Amino acid sequence: MNAGSAAEDRFAAAEEHGGGYPGVGRVLVVVPTYNEADNLPVIADRVRRAVPPVEILVVDDNSPDGTGEVADRLAGEDPRVHVLHRAGKQGLGAAYVAGFGWAAEHGYDAVVEMDADGSHAPEELPRLLDAARDADVVIGSRWTSGGQVVNWPWHRQLLSRGGNLYTRVALGMPLSDATGGFRVYRVPALARLDLDSVASQGYSFQVELSWRAHRAGLRTVEVPITFAERERGTSKMSPVIVGEALWRVTLWSVTDRRVAPGRGRRDGVGDERVRWP
Repeated sequence: MNAGSAAEDRFAAAEEHGGGYPGVGRVLVVVPTYNEADNLPVIADRVRRAVPPVEILVVDDNSPDGTGEVADRLAGEDPRVHVLHRAGKQGLGAAYVAGFGWAAEHGYDAVVEMDADGSHAPEELPRLLDAARDADVVIGSRWTSGGQVVNWPWHRQLLSRGGNLYTRVALGMPLSDATGGFRVYRVPALARLDLDSVASQGYSFQVELSWRAHRAGLRTVEVPITFAERERGTSKMSPVIVGEALWRVTLWSVTDRRVAPGRGRRDGVGDERVRWP
């Protein structure tokens, strides 16, 4: 029996017993979209083929290119695809927080962050989910040993590496890729991060959740991935998003230094009132 058929048999057995992904439980892949009509059917099909037990939630910000209608069609064809429509473009961070809340309300055990543009390979998701059996947070890392980036110009790689180095030093987090957006979160762990107060978007949203998880003492592991530049559509990255990430990291670093005297960096986080979902 080859590896592919063995994996299919394992997933089939898990579905038959209603256990979701083996060792993790019910998994929801949250895919935020804005003008991803061409990419969405492709990525949804790849996810369903790569990891049949998981379900997909498309969080669409009223895309003018008809992405919402495409998502509705996919949901009509596949009961494991769901759609959350939002009134307008409110940002990546808000889309994920909405998706996380939807997952908690519907009884999922873990949520996955995944881009709609194909930059995150669904075929690598099983390795992240396997790691989630013994972790609260799993980050698909481009910059840890074994990770790589495909079709990125040198200046994009330099910007990402430099930003992660600055984040690691400023916040004292032992992460190679705190800005990585291919992740798995255990739903109970998310409830400890006070998501109601998260206001960051883009890169800084990923950094903020990494920082909150670190301060909360959650177990975070990195799994190497191959990140590929999108083939269709336009990147949402902009100098504004990069600038927001840099000033927020600096602000959080100053906050940590003010809190540090008299108590550890992680102390007190568990005392915050959990208002989410």
